[in-house]
Amino acid sequence: MADKIIILSGKQYSGKDTVAKILLENLTDFRRIGLGDAIKIEYSEKTGIPFEEIEKNKHLYRQDLINLGNQRRSEDKDYWIKKVIKMPGNIIVPDVRVKRELEFFKEANAFTIRVDASREIRSTRGTLVGETDVTEVDLDDIKDWDSVISNNSTYEALKAEATKLVSKISSFLNK
Repeated sequence: MADKIIILSGKQYSGKDTVAKILLENLTDFRRIGLGDAIKIEYSEKTGIPFEEIEKNKHLYRQDLINLGNQRRSEDKDYWIKKVIKMPGNIIVPDVRVKRELEFFKEANAFTIRVDASREIRSTRGTLVGETDVTEVDLDDIKDWDSVISNNSTYEALKAEATKLVSKISSFLNK
């Protein structure tokens, strides 16, 4: 069972994984465990496509991954959460996408971060797919994040903002 949890949410290409990497540089007792990783592992097992190939070329498999994620959630709304939450230690979950996932992690006293970037900026970072899918829009109306990071500028600006968050996260998780 996870001890301390930090979660990140945001639309595709908003910079969730980049923020997670910056946080991991500063919070060395944490490790990254994504809900999407569990989906990719299961997709890899079903298709025989190596995990590394899926990770490297996510854009080619995105719709299939979305479909598998939604299929398992329809069978058990907590399917992916249960897989991830069983991981020991301190974890950063960089891909919380729907309300039930957010609620579950809030109940587990996770520190919640929303990474925002405009559609225009996100479209310069990659091909946007499935923009109206529940996994892209379900958290749009949530306002009570522990922190919101804007990623409409440079990597350096994002790194500065994420690094400033480290002490706030530490205080929250150690109370």
